Amino acid sequence: MKHWGLSEAGVKTIRRAHSVQPLTAVQSEYSLWWRRPEEELLPTLEELGVGFVPFSPLGKGFLTGSFNKDSKFGSSDFRSIVPRFTSESMEANQVLVDLLKKVGEQKNVTPGQVALAWLLVQKPWIVPIPGTTKLNRLEENIGAAEITLTSEELNEINSALGKIKVVGERYPEELEKRTGL
Repeated sequence: MKHWGLSEAGVKTIRRAHSVQPLTAVQSEYSLWWRRPEEELLPTLEELGVGFVPFSPLGKGFLTGSFNKDSKFGSSDFRSIVPRFTSESMEANQVLVDLLKKVGEQKNVTPGQVALAWLLVQKPWIVPIPGTTKLNRLEENIGAAEITLTSEELNEINSALGKIKVVGERYPEELEKRTGL
């Protein structure tokens, strides 16, 4: 096996697997909306020299500013059962989108591009995978690689993030229990 990776693995599993066959990358959720990987996962990956592939770097679309407390999702849309996408949670979490819009307006870019640019400057071995089915969104996402966030802008974003309490769980309770996510 030349290259391989794990998805949503814990630190103990990563260390055990890496000791048998060095890992190339680990995939897990990471965004301005879900920063838990910063606690143990990212330091472990850096120590082991393993790449990181964050999925949902745009918070399932929320960080793009495309949704608000009045948005409704069809029953076939996964977000319709995600606690962070209730009207109350989106209203409470709007402060995060407002921050991204403010920075985006200063740089003449979209909130989603700011969210991706923030991820890209965290570590050189982090390669986010934003999902899209639309060419214009793909082009927008690619544009994030051209954005330079100054240390002052990063400090402003990180300082504001430290004051924001994200409301709503990342997955429904029954899904978390069943999958261990």
